[in-house]
Amino acid sequence: MDAAAPSGAVPPVRRASVWLAMACLIAGSAAGWGTAAHAQSPRDKAGAKTTPAYVSYTTREGDTLYDIADRYMADPGDWALLSRLNHVPAPRRMPAGIALRLPAERLRQDGDAARVVATSGPVEHAFGTSPYLPLKTGEKLAEGDRIRTGSNGFATLELPDGSYVTVAQDGELDIEKLRHTTLTGAGDRIFDLRRGEVESQVTHATRRDDRFQIRSPSVVAGVRGTRFRVDYNGSTQTTAVAVLDGAVGVDPTTQGGRSAAPPPGIPLQASEQLVKASFGSVTRSGDPIGSPVELLPAPVLTKPARVQDGKTVEFDLKPAEHAVGYRLQISHDADQLDLVRDQRVSTPHVDFGDLPDGTYFVRIASTDNQGLDGLPNVYAFERRQLGLEASAAQRPGSRDYEFRWFVSHSAVPTRFRFVLGKTADLSHPVVDRTDLTGGELVVSDLPAGVYYWTIVAEQFENGRFYEKNSAVRSFTLAR
Repeated sequence: MDAAAPSGAVPPVRRASVWLAMACLIAGSAAGWGTAAHAQSPRDKAGAKTTPAYVSYTTREGDTLYDIADRYMADPGDWALLSRLNHVPAPRRMPAGIALRLPAERLRQDGDAARVVATSGPVEHAFGTSPYLPLKTGEKLAEGDRIRTGSNGFATLELPDGSYVTVAQDGELDIEKLRHTTLTGAGDRIFDLRRGEVESQVTHATRRDDRFQIRSPSVVAGVRGTRFRVDYNGSTQTTAVAVLDGAVGVDPTTQGGRSAAPPPGIPLQASEQLVKASFGSVTRSGDPIGSPVELLPAPVLTKPARVQDGKTVEFDLKPAEHAVGYRLQISHDADQLDLVRDQRVSTPHVDFGDLPDGTYFVRIASTDNQGLDGLPNVYAFERRQLGLEASAAQRPGSRDYEFRWFVSHSAVPTRFRFVLGKTADLSHPVVDRTDLTGGELVVSDLPAGVYYWTIVAEQFENGRFYEKNSAVRSFTLAR
């Protein structure tokens, strides 16, 4: 142990320099110290030596190599490696301000957890080889966990840095790495996409060594802050990467599933292909990385403000140039993290079936001839099923017609409008009543002929006006 410095001792900065110089002289006399670290240089995939990467650590007063190895190295026994590498005698306590080199590949990493922020439909998870169990919102997942979704099944994970990963329906995603380096805080997040699609919203990296990758059997998609989709089709063995924001480095997956992507700290420009925002690529397993192609522009809805009040939720799109199909996704939120429906169609019309009442968001995109989904448009819509049933019948032995109707949401005050005319467009009504509050009306002494009619229900609730028309119906009154 070093004794405490008496009053008037050498200043700390100078004392640190003198201490390190003495340590180097002592350590230099130990045979092989300088060459041992060099002889352990890592090798690349071809077996050639590469320049080892180091991280700098500045000592605090009283640090020892034992302490540093225990806090920041993968193995507490790595104090010996630090001693050789930095020419520092191990037992000594060091003054503050000494810059030490720590090999990056030996730094300690601590595990992180991902929080499940949204699930919908059939979603399961398993750890390692254990059986699958239902996955619920609020659970936490870590390295080794696997996620599996069924038809109309979706799950979104939130990572510690605020990034999001959404697994679409009929997908399988494994969490291979989810950890951070204890010394630097750099995140290491690697996900294996076995089947289906995953969409990621990645916060911009604050450290050069931050790594985020989605790996499929054919490509590795790496980012440092972006929003992008990776879709692996097992039947065709192709991977589609679509970049909505930022840039994605796309590299092949080598034989045996190893990544050919640049290591952390290397710019994405070093990837085999850099795909920028509004572009995508499609790669078949074993083939070279596909060249970037521009994503199709976002399509538009024909009636974006319409309240979805029918028995099913339906949308019509304006036909888009070069589109061979369309994809529509419904979510509880504008960022599409809480998905509930996902459907592909070949025509600009889609029927999602029934949905509970509520406020939703629909995201629409065109699909090109390579299967790449283009840029999206997102619309908010309200689902408020307002059922309106109506019937009419002639009273026996009279020329009177009795009309009846009823409406869902009957607890809400409703005003009805009844229109009866001689033409299908009701442009010249014979009867037009706008003051009805009940559910029936009798029209008497109608002349013989063909008639057309409809009933309109009007409700005002929570500051919004709702209107629902029944179908225009007809009847013939004989002479």
